[in-house]
Amino acid sequence: MLFLIGLGLGDARDITVKGLEAVKRCSRVYLEAYTAVLTCGQEALERFYGKQLIVADRDLVEQSADEILKDADVVDVAFLVVGDPFGATTHSDLVLRAVNAGIPFKVIHNASIMNAVGCCGLQLYNFGETVSLVFWTETWKPESFYDKICKNRQAGLHTLCLLDIKVKEQSVENMMRGKKIFEPPRFMTVSQAADQLIQIIQRRRGEEQGAELGVTEDTVCVGVARIGADDQVIRVATLRQLVSCDLGAPLHSLIVTSRLHPLEVELLRVNAEPNALDHLQMIDSSTYSS
Repeated sequence: MLFLIGLGLGDARDITVKGLEAVKRCSRVYLEAYTAVLTCGQEALERFYGKQLIVADRDLVEQSADEILKDADVVDVAFLVVGDPFGATTHSDLVLRAVNAGIPFKVIHNASIMNAVGCCGLQLYNFGETVSLVFWTETWKPESFYDKICKNRQAGLHTLCLLDIKVKEQSVENMMRGKKIFEPPRFMTVSQAADQLIQIIQRRRGEEQGAELGVTEDTVCVGVARIGADDQVIRVATLRQLVSCDLGAPLHSLIVTSRLHPLEVELLRVNAEPNALDHLQMIDSSTYSS
């Protein structure tokens, strides 16, 4: 059987009892290592699980999935995913491959950023479409995520922004030369995400003079880091303020708020920057949703 096992958000101990029991009886255990990372390293996982882990990078999962599924119809194989197994579409593809090969599978769920983000004080059923923010390059600066955020805000819904991760990436030059040389890992910070959004806002303001923008520098946002870890950070501030906020080590996520329920405002106050309180009070008095 193929087991897809969620590891949760913090460290090695966040695996469920059911998940740990499955890991211990598997012949091979793969650790997916490109859509997210835990706050502990591979060695800590191996010590806690009592199993050697095979790191599964993007190439292995997307191009050599048959290697993961090999003999999974006669032995137990585990595929470990930070958060929940279905947090990335790649893992759905692995399930379909198993089904087509006649290999039985079982999913063991766990917490992910998609539900744990409720710890910031915003109510989960008030969230709209989740968006991804990617690292810009000199020649590629997509803005589609901004339009999706604005669409959510128009509907009175908050937006969870998942921030880019670059692990085991090659430069264009090394890729063209066929050199297996990889760039150092990069993890987008809340500060970088806020800066990219503000650049879009400033560009749109110049192009659409007089038009009311869906998101501005004064929009109240929430930056979170290392949710589920002992040193998790939650910072409530305007988008402008978050540009200069340092939330420490990865992983980071950004939430752009929309209309706020009174209870949400009170909970946001707990982690609000002092200079953001006045803005929250303005929301408190004028734009509550019922």
